[in-house]
Amino acid sequence: MGSPAMFTAVTGASAQQVRIDVIANNLANLGTTGFKASRPSFEDLLYETVRPPAGEGDSPTGLQFGRGSRVVATERQFSPGTIRQTEQPLDVAIDGKGFLAVTRLNGDTAYTRDGSLRLDVNGNLVTVEGLQLDPPVTVPTDALEILITADGTVSARQPGTGTLTTVGNILLTSFPNQTGLLGIGGNLYSETESSGTATPTTPGQDGAGQLVQGALEEANVNIAEELVNLILAQRAFEANTRVISTSDEILRFVTQR
Repeated sequence: MGSPAMFTAVTGASAQQVRIDVIANNLANLGTTGFKASRPSFEDLLYETVRPPAGEGDSPTGLQFGRGSRVVATERQFSPGTIRQTEQPLDVAIDGKGFLAVTRLNGDTAYTRDGSLRLDVNGNLVTVEGLQLDPPVTVPTDALEILITADGTVSARQPGTGTLTTVGNILLTSFPNQTGLLGIGGNLYSETESSGTATPTTPGQDGAGQLVQGALEEANVNIAEELVNLILAQRAFEANTRVISTSDEILRFVTQR
């Protein structure tokens, strides 16, 4: 049988373990294009009220015992990452809000900030995993030059011509609450009831960001901040385990008397 303090400390240690897990994932994705860091949110648990706050003649603060904490949510931080020049003509960074829509193999639509685009065998613009843009953009397979402007217009120059011809448009998708998107791996997010309905937008219009050709958005993970948070989480975890150990020692002392 454990003491209340022991069980309270267990909740604190468990919460800090989740915090460390989130930090580990952030650090593991330092090199992931378009990755957005997460942070956990905590809340205290129910209180045991021995004596409620009273009026004149009694304790105005009452007597309550807290019973620990728990993690209630993890929130994506959609602050912009550093835009790094790659000089690759099919790389596009999103400078501002918005996501590229892609069609998954099962036909569902997903969304990404990773603009590492490539051409498949048919000339379609696809992600590095082969997912086609939605709406699709097809470039002539013999194109000598490809230009992607800030508003998403894709143009190509073919042999025998000295001019660029428009072949399609890349749209950006926005959400009323982008923090409500569900991360599904592969640099992809899916729409949820919390995120609201996806709205395709021409880059540069209605609050959407613009595209930067020959560049990629790096992860927005702040290494120094994550390491500081890791130290704080470690210290908090150690403190909670110390409470567990101390409570156990006190309990053994009491039961042996």
